[in-house]
Amino acid sequence: MAMNRDKRRNESGANDDLDERVVFVNRCAKTVKGGRRMSFSAVVVVGDHEGKVGVGFGKANEVSDAIRKGGDAARKAMRPVVLHGKTIPHDVTGTCDGGRVLLKPAPDGTGLIVGGGMRPVLEAVGIRDAVGKSLGSKNRLNVVKATLNALAQLRSAEEIAALRA
Repeated sequence: MAMNRDKRRNESGANDDLDERVVFVNRCAKTVKGGRRMSFSAVVVVGDHEGKVGVGFGKANEVSDAIRKGGDAARKAMRPVVLHGKTIPHDVTGTCDGGRVLLKPAPDGTGLIVGGGMRPVLEAVGIRDAVGKSLGSKNRLNVVKATLNALAQLRSAEEIAALRA
């Protein structure tokens, strides 16, 4: 659906410098005696463009409430990601249910060559050069979760050297 790049206000009323993007909004209809009752769910990605990202899933009877709840959940779930300049340090594969993604580093100036739900996650975390491929399910929620799983597996050269030595 629509991308949302506005600065959100946190509970104290101050602006935080987090990039919030709506990956998609889903409409669900429940048939009741009086007709159809609509509800909405939203997947929201929040990142600081400096190596921290979080994903939230919000459900409500209004679209705006679902997006707000998803953004709040994403802020609570923010995790650090290991970066190597503007790209990732090494190839990595992430999975979540049926979703599988492959991420590879790219030279400067390449840009993000990824599709579907991977792009908002990688942009929010601050990765500018990477190549990615969604190998499994096209379900955007599972692709987003698989991308987070892949990013959580990244290790810097120093971390690997410390483990070996």
